[in-house]
Amino acid sequence: MSYEDGWAALRLETPARVPRMEFSLEYNHALMSAITGAHVDEKSPPELVSRAYHDSMVKWNFDFQWRTLIGRKFLNNIGTSTGHAAYANDGSDLDRDKHSTFSGDLEEVYNLQPKELFVNMPHTEMVGMFSRHVGDACNDYPDAVNMTGTYGTVISGLLFLFGWDLLLEALGTDPVRFGELANRYAQWLQPYFNAMADSAAECIMIHDDIVWAEGAFTHPAWYREYVFPNIKRYIEPLREAGKTVMFTSDGNYTQFIDDIAGCGVSGFVMEPATDMAYIGEKYGRTHSFIGNADTRVLIYGT
Repeated sequence: MSYEDGWAALRLETPARVPRMEFSLEYNHALMSAITGAHVDEKSPPELVSRAYHDSMVKWNFDFQWRTLIGRKFLNNIGTSTGHAAYANDGSDLDRDKHSTFSGDLEEVYNLQPKELFVNMPHTEMVGMFSRHVGDACNDYPDAVNMTGTYGTVISGLLFLFGWDLLLEALGTDPVRFGELANRYAQWLQPYFNAMADSAAECIMIHDDIVWAEGAFTHPAWYREYVFPNIKRYIEPLREAGKTVMFTSDGNYTQFIDDIAGCGVSGFVMEPATDMAYIGEKYGRTHSFIGNADTRVLIYGT
């Protein structure tokens, strides 16, 4: 691992080696066992799996530790569970339990007041929370780029609340009222970004799954009215504080790369569906970028 190499890449310098990162290594018990020599599987105690994950990251020199803090738990148990498809090799993450705190009444959606319902904290308490979060990561991985951040930033937060069915119904029925709710949600979350600006974290991760694998799930104009202006407002205090701000979305967000760059991000994290060549050609001298390679070729061949 190399703190120096990771930061050199993020700062658009040229490290001696291309820094590495990985998602979801903890799901691959066989690989962690091969790397560390310590056998782990789906029946292993969590602490043993956690140790194997840590040792794997260190032995294989992963320089960048993807990490967020603000997510579903800050919604005070309000929301919708849509279950989870099998992703782990053993299928242990399959979850067929679907439930919601919402009745399906669209007025209930449009009238939601996030500031009244979700977790609100004093500024100094939030600053300490984020500083401890990144500090814990630095203790675990002292020679790597560590960070804190948000997972449910705009779209992902609304998805936590409503699930896809109710989200799409509310958005399609009255996009203006649903956009006003998105603004209220962003206003509730803004103080957390203000606190990250004052925290000890040097790098901030903004995660928001704004698209599907095929691209946007609603008209791009709606995103430009209600999503990107809020992300830009989030980022302003972070950039003023000198933070490096990274953006992650699953799916194909190629059509929104320029919008996201315009929000003030420092770099992009992407899946294979997003056009890395476009980012490299247009933003390669001004922004860092991570991901895009489909590593399944290592398992299944070409």
